[in-house]
Amino acid sequence: MKLTPTSTVWMDGEFVAWDEAQVHVLTPSLHYGWGVYEGIRAYDTESGPAVFRLRDHLRRLHDSARVYLMDPGWSVDELTEASLELLRRTGLDSGYLRPIVYLGYGSMGVAPALDSTRVAIAAWPWGSYLGESAEQDGCRLMVSSWQRNGIHAVPPLAKATGAYVNSALAKVGALRAGYDDALMLTATGHVAEASAANIFAVRDEVLITPPISDNILPGLTRDTVITLARDLGLTVKEQSLTRSELYVADEAFLTGTAAEIVPVASVDDRPLAAGGCGPITKQLRDVFHDVVRGRVPTYRHWLEFA
Repeated sequence: MKLTPTSTVWMDGEFVAWDEAQVHVLTPSLHYGWGVYEGIRAYDTESGPAVFRLRDHLRRLHDSARVYLMDPGWSVDELTEASLELLRRTGLDSGYLRPIVYLGYGSMGVAPALDSTRVAIAAWPWGSYLGESAEQDGCRLMVSSWQRNGIHAVPPLAKATGAYVNSALAKVGALRAGYDDALMLTATGHVAEASAANIFAVRDEVLITPPISDNILPGLTRDTVITLARDLGLTVKEQSLTRSELYVADEAFLTGTAAEIVPVASVDDRPLAAGGCGPITKQLRDVFHDVVRGRVPTYRHWLEFA
């Protein structure tokens, strides 16, 4: 998705002009992928712009940094206020926020100096991640030949910059083959996740999603959907899935901050029974859209207003 510049970026406590938000070409994180980040959405509500689950995202940013031995140097509360002030200064009613923790210039090597941590937050307008056709009619997925990062290789629990080369390889391969996205498997052949989204299958009105032990990133949209589904009286199971179980699912859908909730039309050219957006997918997506826009008082605590 093409970037649309805004007026300013928050960098280490200062607001700088968008075009001046630069780092040195020899920044170690550029060379070795040693950094962590988050993707966060802001929505237009009747009470003004609101960021969905902002503190949860920033807590996960801190968790990711801890995995990579980094100290962001800014508390969750401080980064929350910085994010909200950035949203105010950019004038965005809705959009995407990207906080990133990376290593500053000063040393080079495979074992980087970890005492030069820098933090930045940018915000910009956001559209449809997988495209309007996929959102309405369902996306076409293929199982990638690229295996999902394992717990003994690159920690999947942390949202690290370099780790997303794994996702990018799968995504680029899927796009070049004519699909919307890729599904990656674990070393044991279980479904992990899509390139940047978790997956749910629906069979006999029961939702099934891969567990954290199957090398997934524990997505906050995934967590939101599990909560909403159970509150609606639906059964949700966190258990391993095979690709064949997806082939015969009644419905399936992807969840992610960027993608929100996107129905799955087919997997490896096998159409799912619903043939697109099934009834449970639609029910959850409709509720989700109301929740993030502040229309459901029960979940208003998930919103931080700018």
